[in-house]
Amino acid sequence: MAAVAHAALAPTLAATPPGKVLDLSSWKLTLPYDTKHQSGNPDEVTQPELATFSDPENFRTSDSGDYVLFRAACDGKGTENSKYPRSELREMSPTGRTEAEWATDDGGAHAIEVEIAVTQTPRTKEHVVCLQIHDHEDDLLMVRLEDDLLFIERDGEPDVILDSEYRLGKRFKIRMIAKAGRVKTWHNGVLAMDWPVKARRCYFKVGCYTQSNRSREKRPGSYGEVAVYRLGLSHSGSTE
Repeated sequence: MAAVAHAALAPTLAATPPGKVLDLSSWKLTLPYDTKHQSGNPDEVTQPELATFSDPENFRTSDSGDYVLFRAACDGKGTENSKYPRSELREMSPTGRTEAEWATDDGGAHAIEVEIAVTQTPRTKEHVVCLQIHDHEDDLLMVRLEDDLLFIERDGEPDVILDSEYRLGKRFKIRMIAKAGRVKTWHNGVLAMDWPVKARRCYFKVGCYTQSNRSREKRPGSYGEVAVYRLGLSHSGSTE
């Protein structure tokens, strides 16, 4: 799954592009490769192109047509601040034209709801991140799978265990709300975390952020993959 596989990749009009399955109007997509077709390094796809974009390897609708698959091979290209590849959405403004920024204590309520499943982890380092809140410096939190342990990893705080016996392909729901200087998270309808934390210039990220790369993997062909069945985003009150 090296660069050869990406040589002909360009926006394709799939029978059911991911933008028909998920509301992608407030997102942009980062892909695990760098071509001349897209802006960014690695490539980024923004609106309005994202509405009809699909990638047969890294960002496509399932054969059943009811979820979207995000895949990032371990030999893919990382971003400027990461050595790991990703096929991942980054939150944008409602118009999709500018990058979203909000604070956990700005007087608003910033929420995301997803139904998701991790469907593949790398063969050697079996770690994948599927959901993040990022701030202006680094990740504030990550929903992360390591082997069969699904948990929330927080900046400078203990992990919050969501599922200690996770199996690949198991669907789960996450609801996350940042409000009044706290971030609350529900896992399958049960409150799992109520964290007092102040952070600014925040945004959500969803998809497959594979936590391994070519140097970590003993065999070629390793990749991470995440299925997203539902994606909802809402903001009320003030934002930055």
